[in-house]
Amino acid sequence: MQYSTHGSYRIEQQNNILLIDIDEQSTFNDVVSEQYHKDIKIMTQKMRNNPWASLITLKGIGVFTPDAEENLIETTHYRVENGMIAIAVVIIDSTYADTLQLQLQRIYQSSSVQFNFFSDTKHAKYWLDSFIN
Repeated sequence: MQYSTHGSYRIEQQNNILLIDIDEQSTFNDVVSEQYHKDIKIMTQKMRNNPWASLITLKGIGVFTPDAEENLIETTHYRVENGMIAIAVVIIDSTYADTLQLQLQRIYQSSSVQFNFFSDTKHAKYWLDSFIN
């Protein structure tokens, strides 16, 4: 298992699924999103030789700043260009879940990647497995 942590997120590879946990420890602002982008690029390079997917769990976070959203668009494009074929997102305990979901829809639609939202990781992982296995 490989992982990277910085501030409010954790990135870990489990076979052909990249697990990303983002929690409420701090705001996912442009500074954090820039470091996240760097960490994602490192993990993406390790996974790019085969189709892979991302399982993102968002715990209690608010909305993304405009700069953070732009960074996430760039990060998502990069991942798609390097073999990512699907994203499953689990939003937990967020007061702004609807707004957050709208932001993520904009981000993922701009990259033409398959994505879906779930209330638990079990169903999210099952959905991802249908794409990569």
